[in-house]
Amino acid sequence: MAARGGVDRGRREREGLRVIAMPQTLLPPRSTAASSPQPKRAKALPLAAMIGLMLTLSACAGGSGGEGERVVAPPPPPRAIRHPSPPPARLLMLPGLEGVIGATAPALTRSFGTPRLDVMEGDARKLQFVGSPCVLDVYLYPPAAGAEPRATYVDARRAGDGRDVDRAACVAMLRQAHGGR
Repeated sequence: MAARGGVDRGRREREGLRVIAMPQTLLPPRSTAASSPQPKRAKALPLAAMIGLMLTLSACAGGSGGEGERVVAPPPPPRAIRHPSPPPARLLMLPGLEGVIGATAPALTRSFGTPRLDVMEGDARKLQFVGSPCVLDVYLYPPAAGAEPRATYVDARRAGDGRDVDRAACVAMLRQAHGGR
């Protein structure tokens, strides 16, 4: 069978030349009035021709910044994360802590004197009062968004070795040391 240009297709393949017969397979068969009632089927490409066509097309698709390079859109920006407002603070209600729990920072300062530590973290606050018998940590949180922080939790330990002590006893000792208020 002779290919275009009068060169034998088999000889081209033996010599390592690519044989591509694209126009015959990509176009639909022509219909003429003299043709038979059934349309002619397009001839299938030989395997070597299909591989050559795929290699040629893949060489056109790959590249470094040239034409035909696929442009990838940047990822969408991250969605804003809504943080729900924190739940209202739970109060530690124990006997002997009535004047401490629910108090504001100025009221605690009047009761125990100037705090040794005054630490802010977000909307929370920690005041630390120290006396010879114990160390009292008072944690203040706002009861609602934008409200003034109030004492919700108390922790007490010995000043010397840091062991836990009774919170109400520590409050009473620190009040007495500050003047009995």
